[in-house]
Amino acid sequence: MPTWIDFKVNILFLIYIVKIVIGDQQPACKMSKNNSTITWAVIGAGDVCEIKSVPAMYKLENSMVKSVMRRNITKAKDFARRHTIQNAYDDADKIFNDPDIDIVYISTPPSSHAELAIRAAKAGKAAYVEKPMARTHKECLAMIGAFEKANRPLFVAYYRRALPNFLKVKEIIDSGLIGDVRMVIIEMNKSLKPADINREKENWRVDPKMAGGGYFYDLASHQLDFLDYALGPIAKVRGVSANQSGLYKAEDIVSLSFQFESGVLGSGTWSFNTGKSSEKDMTSIIGSKGQINYISFGDGRVFLKTDAKGEEVFHQVLPEHIESNLIQIINNELRGIGKCPSTGISGARTNWVLEEGLL
Repeated sequence: MPTWIDFKVNILFLIYIVKIVIGDQQPACKMSKNNSTITWAVIGAGDVCEIKSVPAMYKLENSMVKSVMRRNITKAKDFARRHTIQNAYDDADKIFNDPDIDIVYISTPPSSHAELAIRAAKAGKAAYVEKPMARTHKECLAMIGAFEKANRPLFVAYYRRALPNFLKVKEIIDSGLIGDVRMVIIEMNKSLKPADINREKENWRVDPKMAGGGYFYDLASHQLDFLDYALGPIAKVRGVSANQSGLYKAEDIVSLSFQFESGVLGSGTWSFNTGKSSEKDMTSIIGSKGQINYISFGDGRVFLKTDAKGEEVFHQVLPEHIESNLIQIINNELRGIGKCPSTGISGARTNWVLEEGLL
């Protein structure tokens, strides 16, 4: 028999569908009390925070980090010292109860994203959540509902929506240089990680209870989310997956076929158990007059081949702190300037694709 929770989630899903139709809108509000500096707090200051994200939060203009929280207070204090952050805690409530904090960066494993984000919303904070947005689409909908109720914005760390090489891909598509887009092909082969082979330590990225899936959730989420941005939402997904190596609980090989709302078709294969000689990372967007090829996890090159001009290569310089462009856009929105392209609504769509692909 359906429960009240199921009823509530179904209502949230209907709201979510309406938002897809009208666009990725979420509450627009200036969080900064003095309209000049946005104050951040960080929950879960692990490896991603060291270079990719947190330094941008205190280096960018009109932005500062006041507090950091980890369950291990010694590690929290060490991170705070190295990054010149004022406060280090092992209790998240000290962040949620601080009236100076405008936005909470949640950089924990996905298993705690929904709980922490909802607590941030109830405390009246905006939130910036690492990807994937949560373990399940259902958790994503609960997060969206909480921020709708609190009238606060929710952002997801799909920073490829703000990187120059990926913006170049979108610019080429929008310009019509490759004509009408016909199909997308994603190919990713990665060799087995020695740490997984030797089982040196617990790896939450390949534990579905912690991450939702395996490396597919961790890496393909970036690729599929950018395609959502460049080509629009994916409407249909079919997939097969397997665990061929038996080294961990999650899938280690996935094959998808999908169709965008626009009618563009797509396919993708992700194997995380090949030899090094087979390693590959290439996405091809093929149109009626040419095609774009690009690497999702590498340098900033974009390869264009058209019937009119032949082959061209565009070299884009990537920022030192890879999330800095998106963080700047978020900072701007919180100050009432512009809109961020990576929201809870768009992030939930990506979770839906991942989940459908593994059914």
